[in-house]
Amino acid sequence: MPPIIKFGTDGWRAVIGEDFTFDNVRACAQGVADYLLDGGAAKNGLLIGYDTRFASEDFAAAVAEVIAANGIKAYLNPKAAPTPVISYAIVVKKAAGGVIITASHNPHIWNGFKYKPEYGGSASPEVTADLEKRIHQIVSSGKVKRLPLSDGLKQGLIEYHDPAPVYLSHIAEMVDLEHIRKAGLKIAVDSMYGAGAGYFRRLLKGGSTRLIELNFKRNPLFPGIQPEPIASHLTKLSKRVKASGADVGLATDGDADRIGVLDENGVFVTQLQVFALLTLYLLEVRGERGAIVKSVTTTDMVYKLGELYSVPVFETPVGFKYLGPKMMAENALIGGEESGGFGYRGHIPERDGVLSGLYILDFMVKTGKKPSELIKYLYSKVGPHHYNRIDFHFSEEKREAVVQRLSQLKPTEIDNTKVTKIDTVDGFRFRLSDGSWLLIRLSGTEPVLRIYAESDSPEHVERLLKAGEKLAGI
Repeated sequence: MPPIIKFGTDGWRAVIGEDFTFDNVRACAQGVADYLLDGGAAKNGLLIGYDTRFASEDFAAAVAEVIAANGIKAYLNPKAAPTPVISYAIVVKKAAGGVIITASHNPHIWNGFKYKPEYGGSASPEVTADLEKRIHQIVSSGKVKRLPLSDGLKQGLIEYHDPAPVYLSHIAEMVDLEHIRKAGLKIAVDSMYGAGAGYFRRLLKGGSTRLIELNFKRNPLFPGIQPEPIASHLTKLSKRVKASGADVGLATDGDADRIGVLDENGVFVTQLQVFALLTLYLLEVRGERGAIVKSVTTTDMVYKLGELYSVPVFETPVGFKYLGPKMMAENALIGGEESGGFGYRGHIPERDGVLSGLYILDFMVKTGKKPSELIKYLYSKVGPHHYNRIDFHFSEEKREAVVQRLSQLKPTEIDNTKVTKIDTVDGFRFRLSDGSWLLIRLSGTEPVLRIYAESDSPEHVERLLKAGEKLAGI
């Protein structure tokens, strides 16, 4: 039986050597080629990038061979690059789209296949449904065209293309880099062995600001970590921040579309706090105005900021395949999700960990505040908000049973607090009378049950998470 290739919140991901094979990657590439040819957009070519995972460059070359065999110009990255770098290049080149070989934050045994349409963001559910149908037929039939890489290069159907220069130039227009360079900051940067290695250095070199770089050499095993910039994976960075007296710690995930932030004490700044800080920075420090787009899993603080600065706030299911289109429709100032991914107007409707990190640095420089002081400043405006998330792995065959159990939940109280609303926009979210919320949902990219909570104290958050475990039957 052929494997079921299904696109989650951002692309298809699978274990290398099991379902993530060259045959299946080529089938995905053929599906993209057919989609572009049928849509009449193929003439502008396709960008192909990859991250630092095992054999990512070889899988990317296999994609290029298939794309070229279908008569579509393939622009192949000569080296690993962050997903947002490739996404921005798609827009600049006015290409038909892009394919990126990456599994983002997943463990080292995984790899993935992301498709980005012409606007450089995540493909919409309608597009991924179309691709899935085409790919399933191709896997079943085995009909894949292929032009050897050397022949494609000779014929001009494959061309090596470095997307970094135009990206770096654009970022220099998005943020005051010279101000950050001259600020004399000490910044600890953890690239998590991923594609973001070297980008902060390239952008900030030449001034009194100093960078301390960790895990910046390629290692597809991601030794000791999973390349997801959350507190449990950033203990090494935390120790380095404290030992070096750094002003801040920044971490990017495997393909550098997400950011993790540690304050000057090595304490993790939650993704919800980071989103609210970035929103406050754009609204107050830069004086910009525009809609805010948030996923269901992220903070209610942006609702309060929306009220304070008279801007609308829109909510979507998890994933930039929902956030991105809404950002474009509303010309939104910022869009963000709980995973640490944030996108911005004037850039691409897609997550960018590097630009997000630079915005945090600029916020620090413009206000003269360290990260912990920025959080206090934020709380002075919206009140204290605390958050945590716990994950539980389960076998894929149990997914339906888990969903069935969750769909029957109708609690009237959680942690002795009245449930005022239950919504199922994405998962099962319980809003409580004291302003807290609890969300239970299944990951769209891996067999993981996630439980999220936000409240006014860390203790209340932990009680809500425990209640969530009981509700989910974990």
